[in-house]
Amino acid sequence: MSKTNILIAQGGGPTAVINESLVGAVLESRGFDGTGAVYGAFNGVSGIVNEDFINLSLETAENLENVAKTPCSALGSTRDKPDQQYCQDIFKVLKAHDIGTFFYIGGNDSSDTLRILAEEAVGADYPLRCIHIPKTIDNDLTVNDHTPGYPSAAKFVASAFAGVNLDNRALLGVYVGVVMGRHAGFLTAASALGRKYDDDGPHLIYLPERNFSMDSFINDVQATSDKYGRCVIAVSEGIHDDSGAPIVTKLAKEVEKDAHGNVQLSGTGALADLLCDAIRERTGQKRVRGDTFGYLQRSFLGCVSDVDQRESRAVGVEAARFAHEGDKDGTVTIHRNGSGDNYAAEYQLSKLEDVAGKTKVMADDLIDPSGHDISPAFVDYLKPLLGSDMPEPHRLEADRVAKILKG
Repeated sequence: MSKTNILIAQGGGPTAVINESLVGAVLESRGFDGTGAVYGAFNGVSGIVNEDFINLSLETAENLENVAKTPCSALGSTRDKPDQQYCQDIFKVLKAHDIGTFFYIGGNDSSDTLRILAEEAVGADYPLRCIHIPKTIDNDLTVNDHTPGYPSAAKFVASAFAGVNLDNRALLGVYVGVVMGRHAGFLTAASALGRKYDDDGPHLIYLPERNFSMDSFINDVQATSDKYGRCVIAVSEGIHDDSGAPIVTKLAKEVEKDAHGNVQLSGTGALADLLCDAIRERTGQKRVRGDTFGYLQRSFLGCVSDVDQRESRAVGVEAARFAHEGDKDGTVTIHRNGSGDNYAAEYQLSKLEDVAGKTKVMADDLIDPSGHDISPAFVDYLKPLLGSDMPEPHRLEADRVAKILKG
């Protein structure tokens, strides 16, 4: 790689470990002979066109390590999806700052942006190395076994539902927790990893990989309440009917849409409220409560998987090595070696087009045949990723004292 400058940016939703990837790429790149300046662009590609840069070559290693342990995107983020004109504007800036390598940390939209930029660079005969560094709490990037950011968010969801289950067991009722996931249910499915005892919730789990029926849902809730005297429910924000219409659009009188025309699923409590209303009306349950986890899952301080930290750092380091030692654009992908206590990961440079703009969903073998739970295979898949300090609940075990007056 010639002595040109390096640019790195972060795009899409933040995660608890995205800065590990940033720092891994920066420190590794700074260590190579012949590296020019390492710049960071604030707010993703929008920061590039605005020339809003920071010189990361001037940051101390100590401060970078502190940033690495801090959740959320240190460089800020963006939801911009560059078109051809946008890319041409980007190239003007890249040329002006002598950028020879561009690292973009993000999900499938970010990888698609790099694919477009790489193609434009070839067409413009501009020497640009484009390397995508993966992240997303949705865990929906193809090729990857799993995606940096997901294990920490999954740990938060599992821990939160374990706590909700304890609360629900103390004060009986019905609880609905809505979790992020428009098309993929990996994060909602993680709610099951906090279960320890046979009667632990979530008792029902609804994923976007399966069609949702309100009648079946109400019957499931009633049957579970009859069995346990209570019911904890995990629901993906992306649940839909057999026509593909999001359930929130079927229940709500008005729905919001984002900048890309998609129904706004995150950041609103509509689905939880509407499901709770339906449960009250159709089952007669009086104590029904609902929460929407929303952005809580993305950058929760103090609930980070140590496995996720290590792997998020590793994809940044490997990205720098692939850029320095190779001559191909691509995306760093994670591949699993072994299972259980023998779990390990390896990293490859895959083609951008194999990940860009594509979405991975949960395989059928990870979902219980009932359609409202996960399978043991999913537990085996996720458990090694949650890290070494997943909390575990306990119960009192002594026998009850025999009744005298009520015996």
